[in-house]
Amino acid sequence: MKNDTTAASYRNATGPIDYGMTNDYMFRTILQRNNTVLKGLISAVLRLEPEEIHSVVVTNPIEPGVSSDMKEFILDIHVMLNGNTVINLEMQVQNLHNWEDRSLSYLCRSFDQLTRGEDYTETKTVVHIGFLNFTPDRNPLEFFAIYKLQNMKNHAVYSDKFTLGVVDLTHIELATEEDREWQLDRWAELFTASTWEEIRMIAKNSEYLSSASQSLYELNTDDIERQKCRAREDYYRLQNMMVREQMFLRDENEKLTVENVKLGEKNGELEEKNGELEEKNGELEARNDKLTEENRELKAALLARESALVDEIEMLRRKLEQTGS
Repeated sequence: MKNDTTAASYRNATGPIDYGMTNDYMFRTILQRNNTVLKGLISAVLRLEPEEIHSVVVTNPIEPGVSSDMKEFILDIHVMLNGNTVINLEMQVQNLHNWEDRSLSYLCRSFDQLTRGEDYTETKTVVHIGFLNFTPDRNPLEFFAIYKLQNMKNHAVYSDKFTLGVVDLTHIELATEEDREWQLDRWAELFTASTWEEIRMIAKNSEYLSSASQSLYELNTDDIERQKCRAREDYYRLQNMMVREQMFLRDENEKLTVENVKLGEKNGELEEKNGELEEKNGELEARNDKLTEENRELKAALLARESALVDEIEMLRRKLEQTGS
């Protein structure tokens, strides 16, 4: 990254961005440190005018010195908006094929907030917003989707206190007119920008996007923060390898299962044929036994006939002898 050292700003930087905001550590750090950026993003996502946002407080700040390559390192941001709404913001770049269940789990844990003795009506509104660098497996192709509990017949909303949002960063081109009006598409473009030249075009004429761009620049020039961003990328590279290996093993298991089914079918066919052969062998053995018995009887009959003939010949011989004498 080249820049003018006399004016350290994203406005003077050129070339590729080493660590953009799809790096979950970068995303979280900027939103935690820069309250202006946090307000601007929440305004775009929840369709709130700036004057409607009185306070936004990160309730789970990153602790200095905590290793960013730990598997347990939590990088979603918990925010209290105006003291009455809990918001989770999460950057997710890797498709682990569990987003629906994962996001519901996060949302439910945030909703289960009452302490003993509190009335259920005191439960705060919760919103979980996922910024995904992939399209969820079971979601329709859409840039920004909002989900609520609703009646399946008339689509009446069951409760406004339970909301889940998904921003698909891979399909910014599907942003609606309302998305563009609230500049959510420009936030998505900022998150996925790969050069400082792009950043300048995106941040033009926007206080919030400009502030986010400056924070992005400053963190990219901080060696310690760069190391943490690199650690997160190394972790995800390793995780990607593991996911690919798991998918390969799953595919191989599926192939083996199919082969086993085919072998089972062939074994069934062979067993059926073996049964037929055994039945035929049984019939042949019965016929052999019958032939053997018939041969034995025939042999006995021949022996008896032979003995009778011998007796007759002997009798004739004696008669001849008597006649001759």
